[in-house]
Amino acid sequence: MMLPQTLPLFPLHAVLLPGAALGLRVFEARYLDLVRECGRSGGSFGICLILQGKEVGAPAVPAAWGVEAQIEDFDVGADGVLVLRLRGGRRFHATGTRVRDNGLVVAEVHWCDRDSDDELRPEHGLLGTLLEHILEQAGGQFTGIGPAQLDQAAWVGWRLAELLPLAEQQRLQLLQEHDPHQRLDRLLEWIPGFDVPIEEPL
Repeated sequence: MMLPQTLPLFPLHAVLLPGAALGLRVFEARYLDLVRECGRSGGSFGICLILQGKEVGAPAVPAAWGVEAQIEDFDVGADGVLVLRLRGGRRFHATGTRVRDNGLVVAEVHWCDRDSDDELRPEHGLLGTLLEHILEQAGGQFTGIGPAQLDQAAWVGWRLAELLPLAEQQRLQLLQEHDPHQRLDRLLEWIPGFDVPIEEPL
């Protein structure tokens, strides 16, 4: 068993998924300090869904599962607020948290194994076709996606989880699932009406 690593957290009312993009406005002192620290050390931070609390003010209670956030770009908005463009990286499981004096939540995390390169199974072919149609309409960063990616079980699952109108608790459920084929099974259950029972997050 590998020893856990320390990772600062940025709890949000949203789930960041592996490979997904996320825009983030940063204005609280604890998070500005975090961004500066990451810039100096080349480190990273994690995004976790908030289970209790708010994004600002007192430290929130984060879910135990999250994704490493990689800073792709940054800018300053017209209002002077720092705006980050993040990309989801590795999944992690937090086994404990503590709060620094400045209110920043820091977790002890175990990194999850990277997804396999398994191809879509026949029973999930419909999901690959659905994603292809969604990407054609979305355009932008998804322009030029080829058949090879649309045949990868993990990639198809994460992109559908990113682009379909799921509840954040549903995305959290997918984040906790290690098997890409089982993630696709879940999506097949949810697609007909997006009105399914939601399990309590861990």
